[in-house]
Amino acid sequence: QVELVESGGGLVQAGGSLRLSCAASGLILRPIVMGWWRRVPGKQRELVASITTSGGATYGDSAEGRFAISRGNAKNTVSLQMDRLTPEDTAVYYCHLVESGNIYWGQGTQVTVSS
Repeated sequence: QVELVESGGGLVQAGGSLRLSCAASGLILRPIVMGWWRRVPGKQRELVASITTSGGATYGDSAEGRFAISRGNAKNTVSLQMDRLTPEDTAVYYCHLVESGNIYWGQGTQVTVSS
């Protein structure tokens, strides 16, 4: 069983920064993509950023230019550096991992940006 554990969420003032981290454990044979999605209450879940095993990154429109995703030194870890946060970034952020046709999700971590 694959488990994803997120950390780093919290409360920050507008203009501030947060760094989210995610570590995946379990039987992971061929990880393809790791990354972050977020959900704002009443809205659909949206892609924040993802990164492939070869380092190719994709960003959602809201993250482009402000957030940076990176793979950790430890296997199957990923981080998201979020800068210049705005209240519109307030959401639950979910780590995900795509592996051999399976998609796994973390429990989510709350990010709240105050104005």
